[in-house]
Amino acid sequence: MKKIVKKQLKEDEFVSTMTKIYEFVKKRTREIIIIAAAGVFFVLLYAGLRFLQAQNVKKEGELLSRMLELRSELGQNPAKLAELKQMAGRGKFARLAFVLEATHWMEKGELEKAKEALATLQSEPRDFIYYQAQDLLGQINLLQKNYDQAIAIYQKLEEAKPEEYGLDVILFHKAEALEGKGDRTTALALYKNIQEKYPQSYYSFDASERVRKIESATPPSL
Repeated sequence: MKKIVKKQLKEDEFVSTMTKIYEFVKKRTREIIIIAAAGVFFVLLYAGLRFLQAQNVKKEGELLSRMLELRSELGQNPAKLAELKQMAGRGKFARLAFVLEATHWMEKGELEKAKEALATLQSEPRDFIYYQAQDLLGQINLLQKNYDQAIAIYQKLEEAKPEEYGLDVILFHKAEALEGKGDRTTALALYKNIQEKYPQSYYSFDASERVRKIESATPPSL
């Protein structure tokens, strides 16, 4: 009898814990999505910039390293933001500070502040940093459900066909915006295009998941 009661108590505790987790996720869905999006973006940004750092002279490399260091410390020490802002400017890598500030605000859920940081970034040169900034701006609009604005951003990026930035990334986020707007047919075609043209891409797996999701939710044609 005691074993049965003990087992029942454990099961009740497990159910209670899972219920609490579910309720937390349900209430914090928007914050979780924002943090996840910012996290993925920052990982890709960090990897790309480490590559650029290896290609540049010592002084520029040190500037880049310091900005990345400041960005990584912002979570524990928000006061570091002031120093990061001071480093922002028109230099080859100084423009990166605007993007790093935007990712900080994005993680905090302060999407309008993130937009303000990106608005100060100059549009020239059209380099890796510029396209990262535009991609981030598109993702912010996605989170705000400004689908038309996001689609317009990714449409321009797609037409530009930047050598410095992966077209699979652009197409995937454009498809997300189209799906969010309700244009599932066009979004589905884009996801399939990513699967076909970029089978080894980081986004190819995600695209295949979206394809399955859309097709399973679409009733068969009569």
